[in-house]
Order: sequence, then structure tokens, then C-alpha cells
Amino acid sequence: MYEIQHLIDGQAVASASGNTGPVFDPATGEQVGQVGLASVAEVDAAVASARSASGEWGEVSLARRTKLMLEFRNLVVANADEVAKRLTAEHGKVLDDARGEVARGIENIEFACGLADALKGMHSEQASSGVDVYTVRQPLGVVAGITPFNFPAMVPLWMFPNAVACGNTFILKPSERDPSAPLFMAELFQEAGFPPGVLNVVHGDKVAVDRLLEHPDVKAVSFVGSTPIARYVYSTAAANGKRAQALGGAKNHMIVLPDADIDMAADAAVSAAYGSAGERCMAISVVVAVGEIADQLVDSIRVRMEKLVIGPGTDPASEMGPLITREARDRVAGYVQAGADAGCEVVVDGRDQVFDNDGFFLGVTLLDRVTTDMSVYTDEIFGPVLAVVRADSYAEGVRMIRDNPFGNGAAIFTRDGGAARQFQRDADAGMVGINVPIPVPVGYHSFGGWNDSAFGDTTMYGPEGLRFYTRPKVITSRWPDPSTSSVDLGFPRND
Repeated sequence: MYEIQHLIDGQAVASASGNTGPVFDPATGEQVGQVGLASVAEVDAAVASARSASGEWGEVSLARRTKLMLEFRNLVVANADEVAKRLTAEHGKVLDDARGEVARGIENIEFACGLADALKGMHSEQASSGVDVYTVRQPLGVVAGITPFNFPAMVPLWMFPNAVACGNTFILKPSERDPSAPLFMAELFQEAGFPPGVLNVVHGDKVAVDRLLEHPDVKAVSFVGSTPIARYVYSTAAANGKRAQALGGAKNHMIVLPDADIDMAADAAVSAAYGSAGERCMAISVVVAVGEIADQLVDSIRVRMEKLVIGPGTDPASEMGPLITREARDRVAGYVQAGADAGCEVVVDGRDQVFDNDGFFLGVTLLDRVTTDMSVYTDEIFGPVLAVVRADSYAEGVRMIRDNPFGNGAAIFTRDGGAARQFQRDADAGMVGINVPIPVPVGYHSFGGWNDSAFGDTTMYGPEGLRFYTRPKVITSRWPDPSTSSVDLGFPRND
């Protein structure tokens, strides 16, 4: 088994805590690695490194920051296949999904490469007689990111490139379940020429998280994960005087109107529900079939599901891989049973599919005639389960989205421009798709939901990330009347 170490002050550091966590190959069920879980002292060492580097890094020119960020971007592009292989090895997602994750992460590095322009301040000359007022944005200092297992490469890239480009130093606490890809990217960051301490990586569990949330030198925390933990991270960080942005769970709805292109909607539902085994916060987990389209839509989804190839992520033929752990697989299977017990129609039962190894595989499930009081509707399952709820009208579908406590993403499939335009106003969600099932914004917009899907007043990356990782300073200056200057400026003297 390989050992996963911390990266502190530019050096690989073996954990001395005595606590470790297993790293599995989800496709075989075998433990392939072991990650050391940081103690409080080890987190403190990472913070001390970041604090030591912070003063000098915050003074580095925008030109130098940009040059280093461009070099990092080029290294990630050159090593994209290696990052993707590490994602597949420890998360289980198929290589195409892994490559897509890396590509979306690179978008965020490229946005950070342009922060020299975005960081420009504002200036008001002669706000009053002889008075100028201007605003600059300055870094916070030491900031931290706590990232999830489902996108171990992309989500860190939502955070640390922007934070560092703004002049901060960063501590990354990635998921201990699949830590190799984010650690490898941090090594590329070092190779690009960033000074030691600008980016530190500590692996850990709740001990490490709590220390980051409490440490007085950590000024801001970014988090992506489940809603209960997001709420905890946000409240704990705020109680300790920190800025916090914490993105939580989701129950994303896709409304399909009677005029929709059935083939387009069915293709979208299958890819959005079962891609990455449903382990993504922007997965479609509920299809709202409006009116007479329901039977045809359910049948079209079922036909496509039967052709879906499930297998190891390294197999080019595979379209869906395993879940992250055995416990996750069993929990999702329990929801399928709960749906059957509650009376919904099990059109396709993923538990019926048999796999020939000990990997954490589960087949895809389609549940029809789900009602809004069932656990398969109310809970975030985070697995390859799609629920179909039948509605009589567009208004009923919109009410379902509004009544759901989450508000991450929502989508509509229709040929009617008026209905689509109305939906973008009506949908109670932070990200909306029109004939697009997973409306994840590009890197120069920002990612984030509403309601119980997000805590804090800024979303991730893009312009909102810039705002989160800097604080404004407004300077008001007054200078003497130039006619009274001791330097001959060519003005007539008052005397």
C-alpha cells in the first residue's frame, strides 16, 4: 500500500498523529493506500507555514503572480491524464468523467490567471475640492478550503487558484477518501515556482476540520459537502470570527413539459442522474413529468438505462463506475428498498444487477409515481437513483421546487420560450438550466445554490470568489491647493 503524506512548507511530511484512514480502489474493494490524519499540532504547523509566507506573498507583484499561475495552468494541462487516472483509481468514476472534471477545474485556473485585471480598484478624483477617494482590494491572509470526495480535483481548483492569485496563502484539507489527485496538483503548484507555504495540504478528519475552524490565524474557510456539515462549518467558522462560504447538499429537479423533445429530455435525465454514479451535488435526482408526457418519458429513460455499461472506471467501455465506499453503496440500496416499501413503482431496480467482483458497484434505479412525502424524494441519496414525480401542471412542478428545502440547481425541458423564460424567474434555485440538465456555470461566472444548499453570502469561484478572498479598503485623501505648493508648478502664487 502507498502512503499519503501532508505537504507543509513545500515538503512532504509523514503524519505523526498515529491515526490513519484507508484509501480504497472502489472498482475492486481493495485497500490500496493509507493516509495519515493530521493532529492539531500538524494543522498548526501548516497554518504557521502559511502565515510565515503570507506577508511576503501578499507583496508579490500581480505580474509575478500571473506568471506563476500561468505556469501552474500549463503543468495541469500537461498532466491532465495523470490527474484523471488518480481520480479514477481512488474515486471510481470513469476516465471520461475524470477528464471532464479536470477540464472544468482548469477553467478556474484560467480565470485566476486574469485576476490582475479583476483586482483593479476604483478611483474618484475630486470627490470634493482637493479630495480624491479610491478603493483597493487586499488579501485576507491565511485562508483554508475543506473539499469533498466526489470532485477531489475540481473543487480545490474552485478555491486555491483564486485565493492565491488574490495574494492569500492557502491550506487545503481534501477528502481523506481520495487524496492523491489534490496532493498531486499541489505538487504541480510547487513545481510551477510558488514559494513554500503559499499552498499547504493537510489530510485529516474532524480533528483537522475543527482546528482550521478555530485557529485564530485562519481568516476564511471555504467548504463543499453535505448540508448538515455545511451548516456546522458555517456556524462554527462564524462563531470564531471568520468569513465562511459553505455549500451543502441538493435535490435537483428537472421539469419536463408536454411539448419537450422526449429524446433530448431522456438522454439528459440518464446522463445527469447516473453520471459519476450520481455522486455529485448537481445530479438530477427528481424528474417532474408534466401531464401526458409521463408514460412516454419513463419508457424512454428505461430503454436508455438498459444500454448503460457499468464497470471499472479504467475500462473504456464503462459509462458508470462504482460508488466511493461499501457503506455508500449499501446506504443507497437501502433507499431503493425504502421507495419500494413506500409504494412507488420500481421500474428498474439497480440491486438486481450482479457484478463479478468485490467492488462497490450498484446498478441504476428508476422509481416512478414517487410522492413528495417519500424518503426517496425528500432526502439527498447521492447515488444512481432517479425518482419520477408526476404533475398535472407547470405550476405544480414549480411548487415542488419551492417547497423543497434545497435550492442548488433546477432545469426545465420545453420548446416554449415563454415557459422557459418564466421558469428562470420562478425556479427557487441558484443555478437554472433551460434544456440543460446540469447547469454548472463556466469559470468566469460563479457556482452556488440557495436555501439549504448554501450558507454564507458569496458563492464559489469567478467574480464571487474574488470578492470572498479579498476585502475592500477605501482611501480618502486631501492635498493642499496646488497654488500653495512649495514646488513651482506654474500656478500663480497667492502672495
